[in-house]
Amino acid sequence: MIIKGKSRAQPGALAVHLGNAEKNERVTLLETKGTIAQDLRGALVEMDAYAVGTRCEKSLYHAAMSPEPPHRLTPEHRAEAIDMLEAKLGFIGHSRVVVMHEKLGREHIHIVWSRIDLERMRSVSDSHNYRKHEEVARELERRFGHDRVQGAHHERDGVERPDRTPSRAELRQEERTGIKGKLVKEEVTAAFRASDGAEAFKAALEDKGYLLAQGDRRDFVIVDRAGGIHSLARRIDGMKAAGLREFMAPLDRAALPTIEQAKEIAEERQSRAQEAKEAREEASLEKAYSRGDGLVAQNAAAQKDYKQRQKKLNEGFEVDPRTGNLRRRKRDVGANEIEKREKGRTDHEPDAGPDRQRKAPGGGRTRSR
Repeated sequence: MIIKGKSRAQPGALAVHLGNAEKNERVTLLETKGTIAQDLRGALVEMDAYAVGTRCEKSLYHAAMSPEPPHRLTPEHRAEAIDMLEAKLGFIGHSRVVVMHEKLGREHIHIVWSRIDLERMRSVSDSHNYRKHEEVARELERRFGHDRVQGAHHERDGVERPDRTPSRAELRQEERTGIKGKLVKEEVTAAFRASDGAEAFKAALEDKGYLLAQGDRRDFVIVDRAGGIHSLARRIDGMKAAGLREFMAPLDRAALPTIEQAKEIAEERQSRAQEAKEAREEASLEKAYSRGDGLVAQNAAAQKDYKQRQKKLNEGFEVDPRTGNLRRRKRDVGANEIEKREKGRTDHEPDAGPDRQRKAPGGGRTRSR
């Protein structure tokens, strides 16, 4: 069994995510406990309102339980699992919402608690939450007879630490760019192992379509051909930050582009590649026109050309007024992104506001918000 969770804010956005029926075959609101509102959004907003008068900025705790296939939880086992996790996290008696998702034959349960202790009007600490998740998961596996899933923080017994799972931000980036982090890791790891130095590694990355850039909060990041941002250390199998820093020491980090500059370069390269592809397609189409034995064949080629251009216009392309060719529409920079840039923040990093907690040994947090 896999259990994940963290503190968070924005009850409206969480309600949209939990109620998303497009990405799940079935969404079921199983329980609203301790709230006047009985609908998903209303209950979450009500729970978030408990924090008024406290200094807690992330008043909700969202956890997800996912039994390892082919196992499923019966209603009795589900209730027992939720209550055990609730007790371990210190949320006994707190309001909660339970939602079940089913996708590709696999069920997973989402539980959202209010972190606010209404008697003391303070938030319950979320320190060492990763270890608590694994302690509950191992105990539930033993009770229910499920296959054991190796965790990173509890009952390791000399077993090698498993690979980290992608974060929600990384999964959203994969959906946006169509480039899987697993593929990036394979290509970057191969380039690293084939390089005898930092300069050779940088060149190997560029040969594979990646740009090495300065990280805002990390030493180095890479930008893929679609503008996706990746931590370099996390995309090299078995690499530690200290080891990468030593390997990359001969490289002048200040000479590398910033993340925004690298994204602009990647966008320009992609635009040129698209223009070259369109030129080849147009040349091929002209040959089709010339080979046409009659008006019918030429009309068919012209209709195919028209459909292809319309499809590209619908996918985010525009007509270049200078050449008449199609080009990728430039990305609009909204007010929120401008404000983020002024504050020195980028899309790939998590919120770096005053409520950010420091990581504690074991994967937990050092204080509550």
